[in-house]
Amino acid sequence: MTDTVHTVTTLPTERPSGCPFDPPAELVDARRHGPISRFTHPGGKPGWLITGYDLVRSVLADPRFSSRRDLLNVVDFEIPPAPPGEFLLMDDPDHSRYRKPLVGKFTARRMRLLTERVEQITAACLDAMEETGPDVDLVTAFAKPIPTIIICELLGVPYEDRDSFQEQIDTFMGGETGDEELIAAYTATQEYLAELVAAKRANPTDDVLSELTDSDLTDEELKGISLILLAAGFDTTANMLALGTFALLQNPEQLAALRDDPALIDQAVEELLRYLSVAKSFMRTALEDVEVGGQTIEAGTTVVLSYNTANRDPERHADPHVLDIRRQSTGHVAFGHGVHLCLGAQLARVEMRVAFNALLARFPTLRLAVPAEDVVLRPETADIYGVKSLPVTWDV
Repeated sequence: MTDTVHTVTTLPTERPSGCPFDPPAELVDARRHGPISRFTHPGGKPGWLITGYDLVRSVLADPRFSSRRDLLNVVDFEIPPAPPGEFLLMDDPDHSRYRKPLVGKFTARRMRLLTERVEQITAACLDAMEETGPDVDLVTAFAKPIPTIIICELLGVPYEDRDSFQEQIDTFMGGETGDEELIAAYTATQEYLAELVAAKRANPTDDVLSELTDSDLTDEELKGISLILLAAGFDTTANMLALGTFALLQNPEQLAALRDDPALIDQAVEELLRYLSVAKSFMRTALEDVEVGGQTIEAGTTVVLSYNTANRDPERHADPHVLDIRRQSTGHVAFGHGVHLCLGAQLARVEMRVAFNALLARFPTLRLAVPAEDVVLRPETADIYGVKSLPVTWDV
């Protein structure tokens, strides 16, 4: 065992000045000292911070580490179990019971069949931008509507409810609201989903949620599953589209390469996922003593897995802090790894492939309408990193 190990006292939250795409400098520095560091959770509990690619993947694939919310040892009070259906915060057999009915509905083949619909929605957004522009906020005009409409259609959310639903999701996932407002938005979303589940049971339609009402899942479980799918299916992709566009605009040679050769889109999407890692980190709790990277993680200890430094690990990628859309970036952990690999990964890829290529083809002179330092970013406290607003313009 190694006696000397780097220590990180608190999880860094400040990104480098002028580098909105890079992880906090202290996280990068921790990785330089080694792939695992001692760490103190905000509640004062001792833990570990894992920043290296190989170790992050090994923990994600190790059944000796738990995803259960109620086992998180980060504060001095008991954390309740995840509500029924919210399977991201569960272990097997509960996790598999909820995930299994969904797997066949989000296969790569089924998501590719959605390509035409994604193209239609994207074209409609670009048409509206063209009519409104040339100065628009890309977040509200493009990045949010595309994944919102798709995931709402998949789950059967009525068209007239989408704007209010998106607003509620924004509120409790944006990382900037007070506890009272956050709880109110979460409660309103839960109440809406309960009504939606009841409506699908009474009058099934052609959507995933209606199909699930034909299973043995209870209304409470369906509500939890719907919340996970809607929040994850909207928020992560919306921020990838907006932050990804920002990154391309700040790397004009990369933007030009993709605009001039749309066949690079698959590589570009994987590289943007690696480079940006908008889902910055996740936590796991050791169920028994486990040796990781030469250190013993004691049973009951919660580790933080830093996805953004794992995806910038120099032992995995040369020049990891450089955006290179010709890089072979497959194998990144932007969607996680192991049994909890993001269920909507293939859907997100389809949306990004279509959206980025269509945006650059429609507006080849697209550029920021404000200085880059004036682009308002989401706080590091948000579950998903991104931009709050991205003013863009183009030549007409």
